[in-house]
Amino acid sequence: MFVLELTYTAPLDRVDALLKPHIDWLDGMYEEGVVIASGRKNPRDGGVLLAVGDDRAHVERLAAGDPFVTGGVAEYRVTEFAATRTVPALAAYREQPAS
Repeated sequence: MFVLELTYTAPLDRVDALLKPHIDWLDGMYEEGVVIASGRKNPRDGGVLLAVGDDRAHVERLAAGDPFVTGGVAEYRVTEFAATRTVPALAAYREQPAS
């Protein structure tokens, strides 16, 4: 599993100009089953996404395609972790830690 931390690198008016394409991109990530949660940070200086998969390079390529990134208004920090415990609703995403 991956935590994708999005940080804005431009003023909010430039971010907001790309909000609709970003939301469309997010919708596609949800449809593909890659993103399972997302939202704005508080204060609003970026956002956080939870993504599933076992290929970090693939997740990084997807993040690079976010219109916020291609539009030059944000960047991602990708952190991989093993979700060894979850609430029951997320049991399908539990992982065994690497030995």
